[in-house]
Amino acid sequence: MTEEFKIADRLIGRSHAPFIIAEMSGNHNQSLERALEIVDAAAKTGAHALKLQTYTPDTMTLDLDEREFRISDPKSLWAGTSLYKLYGEAYTPWEWHTPIFDRARELGMIPFSTPFDDTAVDFLEDLDVPCYKIASFENTDLPLIRRVAATGKPLIISTGMATVAELDETVRAARAAGCKDLILLKCTSTYPATPENTNILTIPHLRELFDCEVGLSDHTMGIGVAVASVALGASVIEKHFTLNRADGGVDSTFSMEPAEMTQLVMETERAWQSLGRVSYGPTAAEKISLQFRRSLYVVKDVKAGDVLTRENVRAIRPGLGLPTKYLEYALGKTVKQDVKCGTALSWGILG
Repeated sequence: MTEEFKIADRLIGRSHAPFIIAEMSGNHNQSLERALEIVDAAAKTGAHALKLQTYTPDTMTLDLDEREFRISDPKSLWAGTSLYKLYGEAYTPWEWHTPIFDRARELGMIPFSTPFDDTAVDFLEDLDVPCYKIASFENTDLPLIRRVAATGKPLIISTGMATVAELDETVRAARAAGCKDLILLKCTSTYPATPENTNILTIPHLRELFDCEVGLSDHTMGIGVAVASVALGASVIEKHFTLNRADGGVDSTFSMEPAEMTQLVMETERAWQSLGRVSYGPTAAEKISLQFRRSLYVVKDVKAGDVLTRENVRAIRPGLGLPTKYLEYALGKTVKQDVKCGTALSWGILG
């Protein structure tokens, strides 16, 4: 069984409300002022963590605008753009990390990032991040995973596109390199993703297979998929976040706005609270409601020696009389005493 652990001062595990990560990604639109506004807005929603991505265009790809270095899929949000140009628009300048992290900490959030190469890990180690995230497209980059795992810090890995065999290699590499606290996030690497293509039934299967914490990196619109994932054991949920989708930006189309993130935080916690345990019978809070069950009542005045019939005894609310299952037994019995209409039927009344 997995044991709960901490990211900074936040406990992670099924015994705690889901850990909600607001992913800024490239939604700052190359403005530090906007980036800080995103941090402010994320903090107000109640999200627990603020995540960046740490790379440069040159650490990601080559400066070529041809062949496989150009996004040709007509369905892609970034069709016709070179990879190098896209990463140039989306990356967060490294000198921004400190002011963004400082603002997040001031507002009670946990800041961290996704590194994409060793130089990013070294940089983030200097900033003393409390954990690391591996993106879906890097979840088979075993050298990078070993480097991150060697820090000994909690490691969150998105599982988009990965086969079970690939994940097995990834998890084994991470653990062998020193990762003790691991979270696998079910992820569908399409932007946006559809609920039909999300398959969150994989979440408990991931937990069973790899004996680690699990969650959801969610690219669907709305909060329905994320809330449902909590019922399946998700203890971490990551969503892209922006101030306003209408402002545009590389990830804006599938990012949450502040009101939506506020709802996500609230409703995922409600979903977690509702799980409880396997329980039958009245809860402590329900016991007062037992009085409003149906039970047997005398519904017409009867005299001592009268016979109970369907005209003078009925199953009605409230529930202070004999249980209704005794109706057939009571019918035809005589009463020992005069009984007024509205009296709860009891064994002591029956002759």
